[in-house]
Amino acid sequence: MGLKIYVGGLPYSTSEMELNDLFSQHGTVESVKIITDKYTGQSRGFGFVEMVSAEEATAAIAALQGIQLGGRTLTINEARPQESRPPRGRFSAGRSSGSSRRNRW
Repeated sequence: MGLKIYVGGLPYSTSEMELNDLFSQHGTVESVKIITDKYTGQSRGFGFVEMVSAEEATAAIAALQGIQLGGRTLTINEARPQESRPPRGRFSAGRSSGSSRRNRW
């Protein structure tokens, strides 16, 4: 099974094809995903690359760590599993339910 790699510090203009080309020099790339803002569609400056084998992924991390791309220094690490986040409610956590408003006077 492959290994997922976190790639941070990407120039906002970097395409998934460019990232694929960069990593494919160090092994077989299974998938590439650049994370974008859901409202604007603009890159958020980081993404993930999945390599076919853990050995190729480790070699790519070692070879590409700290390189310059588009004037920005890349941060490359083994990706951690996404932490679960609490569901987002409609109202902010600091608001009361309104009961104090009824007992105001």
